[in-house]
Amino acid sequence: METSNPSLLVSGGPIMWVLLLLGALALVLFIERMLYLHRGQIRSTEFLDGVKNILAQRRMVEAVTVCEEAPGPVAAVVKAALLHAEDDEVRMRYAVQDAAVVELPALERRLGALAAIAHIAPLVGLLGTVLGMATTFRAFMEGGQYATAQALSAGMWQALITAGTALALAIPAHLAHHLLHGRVRAIVRDVEWAGNEIMRYLLIDYRDAGKRESALPSGPGSKSTGGAVQ
Repeated sequence: METSNPSLLVSGGPIMWVLLLLGALALVLFIERMLYLHRGQIRSTEFLDGVKNILAQRRMVEAVTVCEEAPGPVAAVVKAALLHAEDDEVRMRYAVQDAAVVELPALERRLGALAAIAHIAPLVGLLGTVLGMATTFRAFMEGGQYATAQALSAGMWQALITAGTALALAIPAHLAHHLLHGRVRAIVRDVEWAGNEIMRYLLIDYRDAGKRESALPSGPGSKSTGGAVQ
């Protein structure tokens, strides 16, 4: 009775251990990437509005400090623009692009490994199926005309279990990769929008506000001078 109802792990043969290892690795990669992307994704609109409010008060150092304390690539790109707020548009754009080039590859790190597991798992399952069928035919040849169903069932079980396990691993792995890739695309869009928006603000609004402040009279002495001229 015990031999007719073995566990799935034993019936699947050595290929099952390979699939279990791939499944554990995929799970670890998925959890690590989800936590990393969750920490790196901030509310970019609210964050940028807060930075603009600080800059409107001409407190550049405080705005840079806020960017340093905030996680994620959006804050890093905004900080790069702030550090070059007095430069021209070309230099500021290069600084923002350099910051994005440094930050964005970290978002896609290990996604390729998860995609590879999703593609390799069915092939490993196919290998288990082939080995199971080979076991079945060997049992059939050894048994000859008197080969029993029990003798042939071991190889068939191995073929079916490894194929089913491989598909059960590959489908969630594909879904996990698709989900993570979508999160990465969302962060990339936030980075692009934040970079363009902070550049527009620094080049137009921030500098215009600075010009207006410099054009205002600096003290009571300027008013008296104006009266004397009149």
